[in-house]
Amino acid sequence: MMRTALVTGASSGIGHATAVALVAGGFRVIGTSRDPDAIPASALIPDVEYRALDLLDPPAVDAFAAGLGDVDVLVNNAGESQSGPLEELPGDVIERLFRLNVFAPVRLTQLLLPGMRARGYGRVVMVGSMLASFPLAYRSSYVAAKAALKGFATAARGEVAPFGVWITTVEPGAINTGISERRTTYIADDSPHRQRFRTMLDALDRNASTGTPPERVAATIVAAVRSPRPKPLYAVGSRAPLVFALRRLVPRTVAESVTARSHGLRIRD
Repeated sequence: MMRTALVTGASSGIGHATAVALVAGGFRVIGTSRDPDAIPASALIPDVEYRALDLLDPPAVDAFAAGLGDVDVLVNNAGESQSGPLEELPGDVIERLFRLNVFAPVRLTQLLLPGMRARGYGRVVMVGSMLASFPLAYRSSYVAAKAALKGFATAARGEVAPFGVWITTVEPGAINTGISERRTTYIADDSPHRQRFRTMLDALDRNASTGTPPERVAATIVAAVRSPRPKPLYAVGSRAPLVFALRRLVPRTVAESVTARSHGLRIRD
């Protein structure tokens, strides 16, 4: 039986690579984009059904889900990468980030879970970030959104696992997807944080330019989907096995300092 997978944000990056991997794995794949007609022909994946979806529009999310039919696998990938000093982040952009990165994927999951539960099979993958496990200065809104998404996933696992439905989170580290060109940044012209903020962004960009290819993240997502009992968390890239092991062994203040230093920052000068 061919299973149907829905991948949000399938036009580029991790979403595109995941859609490619799922098609190769024999899945029927529906890929979303805010504007499928704007996807370059070179980026279109044969056999993917592209559909428009604006995750910032709650009624549109509900209407989209109502017209899907049976979906066996949901990969919540679409989102925004946001940076800025906490004290300078406009309230409306934080709300938009949470609408896109948390509320919309949670709502889409809510709408598709009943069908999965009724059929006795389902897989939901939340694409998070290792920053949710290793918070970084000037990334507070993004860290908080990804941590919230992981919290929903981890807690809800126990609700739906008895029905054959598994929810898991995949946390990529630095991934070479070109996201640095699309990251939204907010900082005042006269900000006292400007120099350290620029240092952090430069380090982010350097790490991403040599980061793990999105195809490796996609392979991890597909492995989770195919597992008879997916783990709560899969981390990939940025030496994940080592850094997660160290986090369990060293004090939190040490992990905090190491994360900062890897991005050119010091907790205290």
